[in-house]
Amino acid sequence: MTPKRLIKISKYLSKHLRHQPERIGLTLESGGWVEVNQLLKACQNNQFPVSFLELEEVVKTNDKKRFSFNETQTKIRANQGHSYPIDLQLEPIEPPDILYHGTYQKAIRSILKQGLLKQSRHHVHLSSEIATAIQVGQRRGKPIVLEIAAQTLHDQGYCFYQSENGVWLVDSVPPEYLKIIPNPKKEKPKLITV
Repeated sequence: MTPKRLIKISKYLSKHLRHQPERIGLTLESGGWVEVNQLLKACQNNQFPVSFLELEEVVKTNDKKRFSFNETQTKIRANQGHSYPIDLQLEPIEPPDILYHGTYQKAIRSILKQGLLKQSRHHVHLSSEIATAIQVGQRRGKPIVLEIAAQTLHDQGYCFYQSENGVWLVDSVPPEYLKIIPNPKKEKPKLITV
C-alpha cells in the first residue's frame, strides 16, 4: 500500500471514528468501539472500500497510533480526539510531575489568558515528551511548547487519563499551571517516570 493511500484511509477513519460515525451509518459502542466488519461494510457502502489488511496496516503503522484493535481484532476505535460524545472508559491515573503541550503563535495569547481548553474535543491532549509537543505545535508554523505542572494540577483535584497510545488527557489546564519553554528544541530531555 502506498503512503498516500495510508494517509487517505487514516483521515477517513479519523473523521468517522472520532467525529461523524453516523455519516456512514456507524454507531459507536461504549468505549468508542465499532465492529470491524461493520466498519468495512460502511466504508464499502459509502464508496470508500477498505480491506482488512489495509485497516491492519493503518493501525500498525500510524505514527501517532490514533487507532487500536481489541485483542481479537474484531473491534476498532480511535484512541482519543473525539468531538463525538463518547466515553472511552479510561481510568484516572496519576500523571508525572511535568507534561507538555505543543501549540503555535496565533493561539498562545488566548492560552496564557484562559488556559488550555478542550474546545470541541473531550479532553486537552498532553505529552510526556518535548519532541512530541514540538511535532504537534509545528503543524501550524513555529512551535511553542508549554510545560504543564501536571502533578500540582492533579493534587488540586484534576483527573488525568492516559490513552492507549500514551497521550495524556485532562479536561482543562488553568493558565497558572502553564509555562512557556523558551527554546524547546534546545531543552534537555527530562527523565519522566510514571
